[in-house]
Amino acid sequence: MNVEELVRDSLRELAAEEPAAGPGFADRVLAVRRRRRTRRLASVAAATAAVVAVSVGVPLLDHGKDEVRPANVLNQDGVHAHPDQSPPSDLIGAGDTVLAAYYTSKPHRLSAKRAVSERTYWLLDQKTGTYRKDARWSFVAIAPGMKTAAVLERSLPAHRIGLLDLATGKVERWIKVPHRVGGLAFSGDGTRLVATTYEENPDLRVKEKVTQLDKTEKWEWMAQFGDSSRSGFYALDVASGQGSWSAIAPDRDLNSRQDFSFSRAGNLVYSQYVGGKDGLEQFFDLKGSKVAAPADEKYLRADVPARLSPNGRLAALGLTKEVSGNPGRSYSSIRDPRTGKEITKVRGGHLLAWVDDKRLIAWERVTSLSEDYRPQLVLVTIGSDKVVPLSGAQDPNESFDGQEWQPLFVRR
Repeated sequence: MNVEELVRDSLRELAAEEPAAGPGFADRVLAVRRRRRTRRLASVAAATAAVVAVSVGVPLLDHGKDEVRPANVLNQDGVHAHPDQSPPSDLIGAGDTVLAAYYTSKPHRLSAKRAVSERTYWLLDQKTGTYRKDARWSFVAIAPGMKTAAVLERSLPAHRIGLLDLATGKVERWIKVPHRVGGLAFSGDGTRLVATTYEENPDLRVKEKVTQLDKTEKWEWMAQFGDSSRSGFYALDVASGQGSWSAIAPDRDLNSRQDFSFSRAGNLVYSQYVGGKDGLEQFFDLKGSKVAAPADEKYLRADVPARLSPNGRLAALGLTKEVSGNPGRSYSSIRDPRTGKEITKVRGGHLLAWVDDKRLIAWERVTSLSEDYRPQLVLVTIGSDKVVPLSGAQDPNESFDGQEWQPLFVRR
């Protein structure tokens, strides 16, 4: 059986598995915001997608039926949507994927040309279904299941990691670490934590001139490229707090913040890698040695948070097409994770999280291509041009490092 037949059979199985009514209650964590066409990296958001008999290499998109369906607070597909809220006050999610938290970033000036980008988090109160501000933390990672969050205190890098009970809002335990930590991420099963270590605050910013769409220039606080103080990572067992630290040599092809995450199997870690011939991600074993990417992750990109579908058969890749209009439409690529071959395209400019094997949550623009990029969270479906708004749109007047909110999606 050749590759095309394998992919075709896989997608037929997906289509056959489609339920009559969508999944139930929803709960990934990651950040997209780059709305100007400059050198900024896009951040995170996710959207749900339903597969309907997709042929290999042929996008089955209803281009003549570009319909935006109004979304209620809760519809029959288990979608929690508030298209009038940005940032959201009430629960947003679809299926088992929930907006567990979001954060805003604001520069704290250190000098005329140096600042630190400081985050403020809003965490989901699962009892009330609302988001509540928690200003205690500089960094938050939420475990699958939404019972525990790993947190870092205000001053980065930090000498200890807190394990926060999301039901009580109290830190149940602290894990002290000799090497200071600036970033956190849970494994897919929530039992392990990778903590990225830095010598300096990874959120340092420098003031630079940025050219905008209208060709005017503006001074903004930008992440430093080629000046990372990343020193390594801890791989920790959450239950015991035990683990080991692995040193990683400094790399000039990194932004100041370049955190590690676990591979899908959890036996490797990876981070974004801009230079070199090995693609846009670099993988390491848990002892800190560089290794090749796993077969099903070699075509993925660290700046597309959705990554692999729950069943592992589809890979979410980046923006591939934009169609003019008011608003403009964006499409991202869905590929075979082992061959890199495109299977189809799906609505959405930035794929943030899979809801199930057929739907995703994404950022989608509400402006024309000639205007500043202004996104809202939407639910998208493979094989369809329909989008379901989940949130309101970002305010176009907000600055790059101002109060734009960045979503963190987690599976319930």
